[in-house]
Amino acid sequence: MKPVWIVDDDRSIRWVLEKTLAREGIPFESHSSATEALSLLDHGCEPPQVLLSDIRMPGQSGLKLLEAVKARFPDLPVIIMTAYSDLDSAVSAFQGGAFEYLPKPFDVDQAVELIRRAIDESTHQNSAPEESVLTPEILGQAPAMQEVFRTIGRLAQSHATVLITGESGSGKELVARALHRHSQYADKPFVAINTAAIPKDLLESELFGHERGAFTGAQNQRRGRFEQAEGGTLFLDEIGDMPPELQTRLLRVLSDGHFYRVGGHAPIRANVRVIAATHQDLEARVKEGLFREDLFHRLNVIRIRLPALSERREDIPLLARHFMNKSAHELGVEPKRLSEAAVLYLSRLDFPGNVRQLENLCHWLTVMAPGQLVEISDLPPELRQNNVNAPVSWEEALDQEAARLLARGVPGVYEVLIQNFERILISRALAHTGGRRIEAAQALGIGRNTITRKIHELGMDNGS
Repeated sequence: MKPVWIVDDDRSIRWVLEKTLAREGIPFESHSSATEALSLLDHGCEPPQVLLSDIRMPGQSGLKLLEAVKARFPDLPVIIMTAYSDLDSAVSAFQGGAFEYLPKPFDVDQAVELIRRAIDESTHQNSAPEESVLTPEILGQAPAMQEVFRTIGRLAQSHATVLITGESGSGKELVARALHRHSQYADKPFVAINTAAIPKDLLESELFGHERGAFTGAQNQRRGRFEQAEGGTLFLDEIGDMPPELQTRLLRVLSDGHFYRVGGHAPIRANVRVIAATHQDLEARVKEGLFREDLFHRLNVIRIRLPALSERREDIPLLARHFMNKSAHELGVEPKRLSEAAVLYLSRLDFPGNVRQLENLCHWLTVMAPGQLVEISDLPPELRQNNVNAPVSWEEALDQEAARLLARGVPGVYEVLIQNFERILISRALAHTGGRRIEAAQALGIGRNTITRKIHELGMDNGS
């Protein structure tokens, strides 16, 4: 088997992958830049079995390397690594024909599994480039969001009907717009309608339009949302609340591709891609007789489930800072900054309104917080009152701090946290014993020499 090429300017990443691949018995070569890898290929070097490349490197980027490699070796699986785990990076990688992308920091077992899949793909010469979608409004580093990004990427060029599920405020319309904006119908209309927000008597006309004189007040012919979205995408939000009679009409449109305006007799072709969304459990509503089973199956061709914000707490710092900057831009003011304590506090909140609630909060803070640095005391009273006694264990605090450091790309997170952990333990033990090291060591269950060495290593020497 030919070697796997690792291309990354970060020596620590190369070292981790080298040790991992060596342990797995997978041959490899390491290169510190895209330029170095391309130079080898330019001079007739045999291409690798799999190429594993970072995106952002000095000189040529990993995407340029991907482009050059795919032009010469279209069947070569390329895995793109990136510490910038947002949809933009996933999109660029998929659009360039990447086999898959691996967000940093990654689990080594996950990396090995992905590399083995790529090797198998290369062996069978069955690689197929995938397309993705670009939208800076969708952010997330949580594994659940990474899976959403991958699904969006694979669906962007498809005409298949999509059902998006998730709690209110989780961003379902953003996903629908992402699917449309980078599809083959991107230059056509994207038309959205909230079926729960329109009175039942008006919804049929809103969807399908009406002819002049079709009912009292219909003085002119009107095009409905299906016609307005001609050639593009029709987004039906809160489809679970659609009245039964409208469900029947929608099913007929999805089945035969035609509809009639209210009061009309000439069939009109429905040339649109339908994306539906709901916060409700449609399977349960089907069982209760509130939603047509046949319509459910028509809509549920491809399903995307958006996680609640409480399921992706590690994304709260990223989202909060994004919304603070967005609000500042909209208001034309200098962006305010959340303190680390405020970020940690927000990460503990439940946010029943999900991402929309967090965005509204950040807008409120941009307007109402007195200083440029936002502290916990600057949060709305209801958030502070409702959570003032919320328990947080040291394990949860450690988890949040690890997530924060990893999200910021801090190097050597393990050592940073271990040193902080040891420093806190020793400081507390010394405070407990009045600075007497032998007693502190005994209380901690470590040796006298160990505590002395640790105090020196941690820079805690104070003559005690």
